Amino acid sequence: MILPLHSGRKGQRGFLLLEVVLALAVFSAAATGFAVAMNAMAKAALFAQSELRITRVLDSALDEALSQPVLEEGSTSNPVGKSGIEMTTAITLLNSLESQDGVQLQEMYLITVTARWYESGAWQERAAETWRYGRMYQP
Repeated sequence: MILPLHSGRKGQRGFLLLEVVLALAVFSAAATGFAVAMNAMAKAALFAQSELRITRVLDSALDEALSQPVLEEGSTSNPVGKSGIEMTTAITLLNSLESQDGVQLQEMYLITVTARWYESGAWQERAAETWRYGRMYQP
């Protein structure tokens, strides 16, 4: 009994088609995973860049407030260039501050710098604060 030669080729063609479909499915799953990972990396990079920018602005405003020769209680608010960030600097005299030895500290000020900006559909806010002796830059 001799079998026809064409019967084996049809089975091989069907198997080859199945291999191609499976290869395309694996490739598309890998490509989708890669695209999702790249999107997540881009979002993380933008977030880190935004946080770094705000941190630099806050640090600069805090340094500026600390370097004033004479501190006066009050609050000032001003925009930072065209960045859309509004900085508020508040200086408050601390009356009830004591050292570890129980000595009352005189002329200690609390300096608080707050940044507000609009991002991702909502208002964002970050703050930095420090203390400073009032006569620090006076002879």
